[in-house]
Amino acid sequence: MSIGKLLHIHTTAAAGRPMVSHQSAIAIADAGLEGDRYLAGTGRFSRSPDPRDVTLFENEVLQALKEERGFDLRPLDHRRNLTTEGVALMQLVGKTFSVGGVTLEGLRPCNTCRFLNVAARKPVSVPLADRAGLICRVVTGGAINVSDPVTMN
Repeated sequence: MSIGKLLHIHTTAAAGRPMVSHQSAIAIADAGLEGDRYLAGTGRFSRSPDPRDVTLFENEVLQALKEERGFDLRPLDHRRNLTTEGVALMQLVGKTFSVGGVTLEGLRPCNTCRFLNVAARKPVSVPLADRAGLICRVVTGGAINVSDPVTMN
């Protein structure tokens, strides 16, 4: 059963570098997306003992920030890998779900940090509290494509 869809895919080679947009990506089980900083171990939180294979963000939050605060935050700005639509990500904590043919496990909410303010060039960390995305583990790897459905397993 489809609960939403994938709108954007982003990776970056290292912490602090600009995000790069892709039409598709390869997810590696228990590791992350090919070409991304967390797969390479060069992300800001790579030394954390908790897994951080892939991060997701709701497009609806981008829309809400614009309405509530007048912030025009682009999908490149939030620094998460996958931007979804129609998916309440916090309801996926502790559950497995699929993006296209890739199975993910929702681990925990993403915390906001002051670095996001610098990267977005806007004071977004406070308005993003409790809605800054979802950290996931890649359970089953494979290809992910923009417009793939997000489905419950």
